[in-house]
Parts: sequence; structure tokens; C-alpha cells
Amino acid sequence: MKNLKPCQKVLIVEDQYLIAMMIEDAVIAAGFDVCGMAACRQDAIDLLDETDIALVDVNLHDGKTGPSIGAELAAAGKTVIFMTGNPEEVASGVSGALGVTSKPVLDAELAELVSYAAARCAVSDDTYLPPRNLHLFA
Repeated sequence: MKNLKPCQKVLIVEDQYLIAMMIEDAVIAAGFDVCGMAACRQDAIDLLDETDIALVDVNLHDGKTGPSIGAELAAAGKTVIFMTGNPEEVASGVSGALGVTSKPVLDAELAELVSYAAARCAVSDDTYLPPRNLHLFA
């Protein structure tokens, strides 16, 4: 049996407060902990050590910094999924990130995304099938 690393702490990188709150509610309802919300690069980096999984928007308070934030989090070993209304902005992939899904995302879909990310974080392989609304990066 594989040695599973628990991946329960989710960082929400989203600059629209109401959307961030809705994502937080869905993540908690799915059984995960939210370690924080970030609306810009510095806020996200400040929460780096608390994070296992990051849900990252592309456009934030400090501009289109989502891709660079996602790459930085992934380089630090975090599991990153982009959630954006502009999936074409990261369609070619972001180094180390898992993939992208288009907003809006239903709560049930969000639960599937986070559960999939947690499974991938724990076993670091592709044993699990991705949710249909997740476009995996190569």
C-alpha cells in the first residue's frame, strides 16, 4: 500500500470576494480545510507553507498574475488547479500545475476537482481519472 500524504488544506486565489466565499463554502462542504484566501500574489505567497492545494484564478487584484502565482506554488510542491472565466489564458499549460477548469463551477464539480487534486497530491501519479470539467496540462 502506498504511503499517502494527507492533502486537505486548500488555498483560494480569487480577487472577487463573493466568488471566493462561495468557493470556500463548497470546499468546506466537500470535507476540506480552507487555509486562506488570496486576492493577489503576495497574499498567496504568504500562505504558501499552509497550502496543499491551490485553486487559482488568472486575473487578480495585481493583474494577470494567476499563471505566475500558480507556477510558483507548483514549484514549491503544491497541487495547482486554475479556475477561471478565461481558460484560454492558460490553455497551453503552466509549469507544474495540474490543469484548468472554466468558471462558473457547480459545488458538486468543485468537490470533484478538489477530491481529485487531493488524490493526485497524495499519490503523485495518474491512478485516478480526472473530472470531466478539468483540462489536464501535459
